Amino acid sequence: MNEATTRRELINPMLKNSKWGRNETIGSEIIDEYEFTDGRLIGAGQRGKRKKADYVLAYKNQKLAIVEAKAEGKEITDGLEQVKNYAATLNVRFVYSTNGRGIYFFDMKTGRGEFIEGYHTPDDLFVKTFDDISHPQYEALVEPYEIIKHRPRYYQENAINSAVRAIAGGDDRVLLTLATGTGKTTIAFQIAWKLFQSKWNRRGDERRPRILFIADRNILIEQAMGDFEPMESEIVRVNGEAIRKKGKIPANGNIFFSIYQAIAGKPAGQPDKPYFMDYPSDFFDLVIIDECHRGGAGNESSWREVLDHFSSATHLGLTATPKRDDNVDTYEYFGEPLYTYSLKQGIEDGFLTPFKVKRVTTTMDRYVFNPTDYVESGEVDETREYTLSDFNRKIYLPEREERLVQIMLEQIDPNQKTIVFCNDEKHAAMVRDYVNKHKPAGTLGDDRNYCVRVTATEGKIGDEHLEDFRDNEKQVPTIVTTSRKLSTGVDARNVRYIVLMRGVGSMVEFKQIVGRGTRLYDGKDYFTIVDFYGNDAKFEDPAWDGEPQEVEKKEVEMNVDVTYPETPEVILGTVGDGVNQPEPTYDGSPIESAGEKTEKTVVRFADGKNREIKYTVDTKFYMDGKPVSPQEFLEKLFGELPALFTNEDDLRKQWSDPRTREALLLGLAERGFEEEKLQALKDLIDAKDSDVYDVLRYIAYAREAIARSERVDLVREYYLEQLDDNERDFVRFVLGVYEREGEKELSLEKLRGIIDLKYHTLRDAEQKLGSAQEIVKDYLDLQRKLYEVG
Repeated sequence: MNEATTRRELINPMLKNSKWGRNETIGSEIIDEYEFTDGRLIGAGQRGKRKKADYVLAYKNQKLAIVEAKAEGKEITDGLEQVKNYAATLNVRFVYSTNGRGIYFFDMKTGRGEFIEGYHTPDDLFVKTFDDISHPQYEALVEPYEIIKHRPRYYQENAINSAVRAIAGGDDRVLLTLATGTGKTTIAFQIAWKLFQSKWNRRGDERRPRILFIADRNILIEQAMGDFEPMESEIVRVNGEAIRKKGKIPANGNIFFSIYQAIAGKPAGQPDKPYFMDYPSDFFDLVIIDECHRGGAGNESSWREVLDHFSSATHLGLTATPKRDDNVDTYEYFGEPLYTYSLKQGIEDGFLTPFKVKRVTTTMDRYVFNPTDYVESGEVDETREYTLSDFNRKIYLPEREERLVQIMLEQIDPNQKTIVFCNDEKHAAMVRDYVNKHKPAGTLGDDRNYCVRVTATEGKIGDEHLEDFRDNEKQVPTIVTTSRKLSTGVDARNVRYIVLMRGVGSMVEFKQIVGRGTRLYDGKDYFTIVDFYGNDAKFEDPAWDGEPQEVEKKEVEMNVDVTYPETPEVILGTVGDGVNQPEPTYDGSPIESAGEKTEKTVVRFADGKNREIKYTVDTKFYMDGKPVSPQEFLEKLFGELPALFTNEDDLRKQWSDPRTREALLLGLAERGFEEEKLQALKDLIDAKDSDVYDVLRYIAYAREAIARSERVDLVREYYLEQLDDNERDFVRFVLGVYEREGEKELSLEKLRGIIDLKYHTLRDAEQKLGSAQEIVKDYLDLQRKLYEVG
């Protein structure tokens, strides 16, 4: 009896006998074939395998157990380890492993298991799971989700349930840490919804709670209010200007939204009484602080005075940054997070977009003044060697910046949405102007808003540009330059490039910046970080958990020698475009403003021309979130190949058929060896004009790579004479396509396009080559010959 029959004839009846199913127990549910990940994006629109549980048993809107089913002839516990892994991921306490004839029951909390005769009933399992919860916790947990577009993802459910249980259980401070792009405000909405509908509040009264949601930027509040749309009738926006006009704070409502600057504003003539003081200290039951790491929770932080006033409320912090030295105050205040979902896990699950990194270095990353150069303004220290930490802070080199912009435009697809992070507003304007000077001709480049600056100085116009940039239906603006305004809170799903034209010393900010590109979008298999300032070193930091697909190091040669500075100098910058945020130093730490802008030196090169540049490319791969050398990457690949083919003949057989070739490439991709990485290996083995097949054969069996042109010549010599004139003409055409475009053009899906290109219609092709089945046979025969000859 196979697994499907075992489930249908043995397992399903036993579950029904234990009262599982909507027809057996109201509120109970058997979720069959429960897929809880989307599968990692692996390129060409494909995804890796989804994780799927055979059965999930749910009752009263809570997942209580997972059942792993095996065929009747298998051992009862054959699926135990797999189902335990699933339970750990889904935060489910109980699991069953079964072959239909016997059942093994395991408790993830106690680590104990036993063989049992039948499944527990929904009520029994619910009591076992929630044997220690209070009535408010019960009411909030069983409250159904408000489904808007789709049910919360598994990690969102984990975060929601953890927070609801803690808040309804009386915890004063709660922290959730989830990577950028994973839907933190969606999670906050569902938490608020459950608490609101169950009438939880801090006093224990029979009333709905009052909730305050605060952030430090209007765009964060506006996006959050969009997620809270089902509660629109309960929403109140705390607006500083409206308070000043009316002379009083808004108090009629239940869900309040405010930026910190509005609720902490002060009436004229009352500098010691911010607006939030007009609310009674016990007015709110729950205060939600979005991006809570940004203000910090230190005694002098921006959030702290608000939280201290509303000290009787539960404080829920949302952050995307794991605990580090630069946000330790946040964790000291809130405690350890109740639930964490990392960037790496989001990429593995297929809920976030993977990325690759291009590291660009130039021989103008150090500069010593040449007496023939022209000092346009300021004073230059003729004895000093200026380095990356000085550029666009102490000294401007306009020609250098112009050349960097040209390099950037060479490294990106200029028709794809790009965010360029600059040092300050002046630098962002300079980069914008150089982009518009050197942008490629074409439909998008010809638009007057192709590249715009989005900083605080732009005001309403900048906000309008940002809204257009975020709109996935609009292609313009295509490139936006900024300083720090867009490092957080910008939900632009189709961003394909993040360009770093400044150092990012803080890991907190670095993660936020990378997060600008991680959101999913149709047709977006990955995004690219183009880094001019050595920020890629942060991927080697133990605190980093993402997984760049690869790092390309671009070496740019000029007519001066270059080495990197060992210790960047910390200097005072101007106030940036963040709200109440002084410009950070090169190492990312904020410093106090001196009250006036530091004059910066502007130097023009003597010849007024950009230096001549040529490139060399060095590729560095990342595996399992850690950087590895090409040699280490090859060794790991070598170790995985025996699981995919048994010998050289087996490799050739699989590769020669486009159907098995696709399966082989998918198997490699699921192991972390995406086709794009394999293509990049060609340069390492001097096989740029060869197939990925040659890369695999070289690694596994030390065979020399054969260029496509050589393989085509061999086929022409030994195979074409066996064909008639029409077949020979067709084969020559296919060989030409293969030689120019590579093996990707030999898939079965591409055959119809080849026929249309050569013969215009299938009917015309059949008149010369025979039936469609015969054409497919000839197409497959050709591919076998291609790889038989070498």
